[in-house]
Amino acid sequence: MSPPPENNIVQMTDVRFGWTRANQIIRIPEFSIARGERVFLRGPSGSGKTTLLSLIAGILTPDSGLIQLMGRDMATLSPGQRDALRADQVGVIFQMFNLVPYLTVLENVSLPCRFSQARARRALKRGDTLDAEALRLLGRLGLNDRDIRGRNVTQLSVGQQQRVAVARALIGSPALIIADEPTSALDIDARSVFIELLSEECTAAGSALLFVSHDRSLAPHFDRQLSLPDINLIDLLAV
Repeated sequence: MSPPPENNIVQMTDVRFGWTRANQIIRIPEFSIARGERVFLRGPSGSGKTTLLSLIAGILTPDSGLIQLMGRDMATLSPGQRDALRADQVGVIFQMFNLVPYLTVLENVSLPCRFSQARARRALKRGDTLDAEALRLLGRLGLNDRDIRGRNVTQLSVGQQQRVAVARALIGSPALIIADEPTSALDIDARSVFIELLSEECTAAGSALLFVSHDRSLAPHFDRQLSLPDINLIDLLAV
């Protein structure tokens, strides 16, 4: 297979995946995300969104086909190499945030830099220390109270926890941010403000954004919008 265009962060070609041979759930002829692009991917629960994200991030490997992240064929990498590439180049905003409850706000935000020297080096180019860069990101996301740095994340509101999760994903300027239904707990007005803040910081960091949601109203905020059936030839909801 020919290499993807240099501008693509993600390139999927003829990808198939199933938990068993008789239970194929992903069949994607082609899907790509360009460097710095903001992509909105819509799909209802049970449509295979989480499986697709796991394939892109290298948590799962396809049964056949090509998945390249930053030009590297994920199938040719060892599990440890995939973990390292994901730590260096992918920031994930989970639907339930997945913050570490026994760590402070600053410790949660800077956590990716403990697992990736590359992200730590990039973070230190934007701030004098990791804590300084974490505080900058928190400030950009509306958490300007410097007293917040030492709080336990369990003491924060849902909206504050969400912004901590975003700062954690953004620290160290990963090439790709994956946001998995991150606005499900927010009201309509808060969702729009959140999307604008996330987009601004991704642009500042040069990060591509893959935003997954079932909420059609968010689509206009993005460069490109598509539904999972647009790229996946298997309609799980029709099975």
